[in-house]
Amino acid sequence: MAGLRMGQGVLRRKPIEHIEETEAGGGGTRLTRSLGLWQLTAIGVGGIIGAGIFTLAGTVANEKAGPAVLISFLIAGVASAAAAFSYAEFAGLIPKAGSAYTYGYVVLGEITGWFIGWDLLLEYTAIVAVVAIGISGYFNFLLNEMGADLPNWMLGAPGTGDGHKVDLFAAVLCLFIAYMLTLGIKNAARFEMVVVVLKVLVVLLVIGVGFFHVETGNYSPFFPFGVSGAFTGAATVFFAVFGYDAMSTAAEESKDAQRHMPKAILYSLAISMVLYVLACLVLTGMQDYKDIDPESGFSSAFKAVGLSGLADVIAVGAIIGILTVMFTFMLGCTRVWFSMSRDGLLPKWFAKTHPTRHVPTRVTWIVGFASAAIAGFLPIGEAAELTNIGILLAFVVVCIAVIVLRYKQPDLPRTFRCPGMPVVPAIGVVFSIWLITFLEWQTWVRFAVWFAVGLVVYFAYSYRKSELARSERGEPRDPGPAA
Repeated sequence: MAGLRMGQGVLRRKPIEHIEETEAGGGGTRLTRSLGLWQLTAIGVGGIIGAGIFTLAGTVANEKAGPAVLISFLIAGVASAAAAFSYAEFAGLIPKAGSAYTYGYVVLGEITGWFIGWDLLLEYTAIVAVVAIGISGYFNFLLNEMGADLPNWMLGAPGTGDGHKVDLFAAVLCLFIAYMLTLGIKNAARFEMVVVVLKVLVVLLVIGVGFFHVETGNYSPFFPFGVSGAFTGAATVFFAVFGYDAMSTAAEESKDAQRHMPKAILYSLAISMVLYVLACLVLTGMQDYKDIDPESGFSSAFKAVGLSGLADVIAVGAIIGILTVMFTFMLGCTRVWFSMSRDGLLPKWFAKTHPTRHVPTRVTWIVGFASAAIAGFLPIGEAAELTNIGILLAFVVVCIAVIVLRYKQPDLPRTFRCPGMPVVPAIGVVFSIWLITFLEWQTWVRFAVWFAVGLVVYFAYSYRKSELARSERGEPRDPGPAA
């Protein structure tokens, strides 16, 4: 009997009609609605465009797909769009913090929501750290170009080079992003908007100038690695075409989330895909795919045509561009954590917001220091292995949940409806599962360990302390930390 009750307990669902913000007067857990459509879109573009253009396009073109890297991005974009449509429907229907965690909790039950949220806490934090390490590499390269001679101990994680003790710049960068997020979402979004605009201008400069140096002969053969190479490349670049998932965690800070969030998700993906396609055409047209530098494709391409000065501008643009990815994913991590804590699945202490800025400063600094520790002391390869699987599982959950909810509650007021139901979200499920099969066994081991830790935390704390559990026992809502 007890087992039956527990089974029912882990499947309890958060009713959509009861999802309401906790006002600051009760527990200090209110977020401020201050983001407009284009600020949200900028956050989404900031999360999507980064290493995909400045590094990944060259790597895939050189090693996996050749000029067909364009097709790789299109395949990945179609698959990502299938999930984006599902996110857009939920964002208009449930405009609250938490994104995939909240959607899973509402439709598939508490245990599903818990594990998606638990996974995303690790994934998003690791992504912030990986991106910081990548920026640090660009930064060190530029310093060397200028003749700066920094001590070896601060240039990389232990084991990455002679005398390396810590990647100091990467760690400091994580703390800087955390500081920006604690200033309040309005100020942080302004910073993100400025940086995104600069990044897009650099990308447009690259495309515009590079167009005049395209040699059409470089497009032949178009499939040097076969059609399968384009699909293999799609599995690699897929991780460069999401970011809207982290942006959707800011729904509760949008002025008109029900109308703006679906548009921002689709606009950010559409803008990013256009830039990706144009950039791939220019890159593979400027150089033969065999000559493209896998690590700094555009910089080497412009040097090859005698434009070294522009190559340096591109390096600076890469640093700026990748910086916005850190912002978007740290924002996503802190909002998922905030939402889980407000629901009682984690201690309410974490859901405390700043009394005037109304942002979760406690979890922001925790995520900032955690990502700084990973960035400072782990090589980029080991840090990268902490990412990917949780986000793909989140895509699977959201795509399944949107199908389930459409057929269980078809009359709910939806400001956006995922087209091609159920085929489009099913494509998102299939493609995400397919990509999961590409992950290395070490990734599965780390996931299993994190999953096991999550099981212990859930049954030792969350199962009994969640707001739904308290409601079942007839207990009053936990007001959380004092405002």
